[in-house]
Amino acid sequence: MESTEIDAPIVGVTVYPDRARVTRRGSHRLTAGEHRVRVAPLPLGLRRDSIRVGGRGAATVLGVDLTTWRQARSADAQIVALEQRHRELSEELAEVEDAAGIEEQRGEFLVRLAERAGGTYARALASGDAAPTDVAAFTDSVAGQLAESRGRRRGLSRRRTDLAAEVAAVERDLNGARGKRRPDRLAAEVTVLVTADDAEVELELTYLVDGAVWRPSYDLRLVEDTVTVTWFGLVSQNTGEDWPECELQLSTARPAATTVVPELSPWYLDRLRPAPVRPVAAAMPVGMPPPAPGGAPASAPGGAPGRPGALPPRIKESVAQVEQGVSAATYRPARPAAVPADGSAHRATIAVLDMPARLDHVTVPVRVAEAHLRATVRNTSEHTMLPGAAAVFHGADFVSATPLPIWAPGEEIELGLGVDDRLRVERKLHRRSETKATLGSTRRREVDYRITVANHTPRTATVEVRDQLPVSRDEAVVVRETNLVPPPAERTELGELAWRLSLAPGDSAEITIGFRVELAKGVELTGWRE
Repeated sequence: MESTEIDAPIVGVTVYPDRARVTRRGSHRLTAGEHRVRVAPLPLGLRRDSIRVGGRGAATVLGVDLTTWRQARSADAQIVALEQRHRELSEELAEVEDAAGIEEQRGEFLVRLAERAGGTYARALASGDAAPTDVAAFTDSVAGQLAESRGRRRGLSRRRTDLAAEVAAVERDLNGARGKRRPDRLAAEVTVLVTADDAEVELELTYLVDGAVWRPSYDLRLVEDTVTVTWFGLVSQNTGEDWPECELQLSTARPAATTVVPELSPWYLDRLRPAPVRPVAAAMPVGMPPPAPGGAPASAPGGAPGRPGALPPRIKESVAQVEQGVSAATYRPARPAAVPADGSAHRATIAVLDMPARLDHVTVPVRVAEAHLRATVRNTSEHTMLPGAAAVFHGADFVSATPLPIWAPGEEIELGLGVDDRLRVERKLHRRSETKATLGSTRRREVDYRITVANHTPRTATVEVRDQLPVSRDEAVVVRETNLVPPPAERTELGELAWRLSLAPGDSAEITIGFRVELAKGVELTGWRE
């Protein structure tokens, strides 16, 4: 049986949230008969039970085997170049260290020479055997050589610092490509039976690999009463092989090794039985600018579109094509992308969606005297958006970051769009009184709070104000409301209150909250706060 190795480059990759499916394709002319076709190298981390072989041509696939391709060193060109560069830099760094040591010894020798020669020249001058000019010439020579030596040492020190930085950079690149540093690779040996002479046989090999992920990221841009959602896919991989520029697809499916429909088990209730007392063992050690009114964007230089001096229309973004499956969707970005196996993230735009929003403000002044802009948005698209981090913009201005939950088509969610400082909120203690205990009577503590909300935006603002009344957990502590003006629109059994205000530009509104706490004689109150 003849053995043939074919070139089968990567032509497509489908990335799942926690792995990827890689497709390789190659062709070769084969004579009639049985052949063993070898495809290599393949990454060591591929799932051996996931490999599949298909293709076209007058041939039948009889089987596929995986064999380990043993090598002394990695054959990856990037790793070979990085390791060669690391060796060169390490050798040069060692040479610099040696030169620095020699210069240090030279300097020490010159210093000792000057010290010993000093006494000799002193005696020679005293006896008349040496002239002062000879002493000066010797001194100048030693000083010059010392200066040159120290200058060389400074230069070597600078070179050593530069080389150490270059070595560290190469090591970071090698660590980023750690999956490709393993020298061994796999080879797929496909046995085919060719039924025609001189037939062009095209083989397609697919397999799953771990170490590849994609995660969603979003930009939420508020312009007037529309939220534009830009959905990005961030792809990174460290599978041990680079993905060249090829057809890249992002899938929301979550392939599992085993899938079992969950079943119910009996739910038992029983009396709590104290555990038997056992001896206690010794303890063991345990190892931005404020948003525009009502969500309108800040004015941009050059005027708004449709007005004199309008800017040109925005540049459009290419988006991915979507294929909706039974339980998942697959997105194909507009252009091929190359993703190296170094763990770095590469971003592709999946979709740009305009969705109508209902805008209002929410404030909880008992906690923080701020008004938050809120958008209630319905997903009017066909996309089920996965959970991810979202950056919030008002027009062109970044205002906050918020987590986006999973968002199904037709589902309505609330998005926090940052603090609006032009809505001023204040909560003050207006009145407080307390009666002293008398024989056979209760003690009373009574308070009134006033909340003021002022709209300093040029548009009418709808504001939801949230506050609360205390709730007693003991019959000796009684809470009675005395003053709620205006009456709240909503209230719960836990004392939570909500008002909805509509404020015209420049208007303000006031809410009064009053309650009384009655304490039985001898009872001390806990949990009170002003």
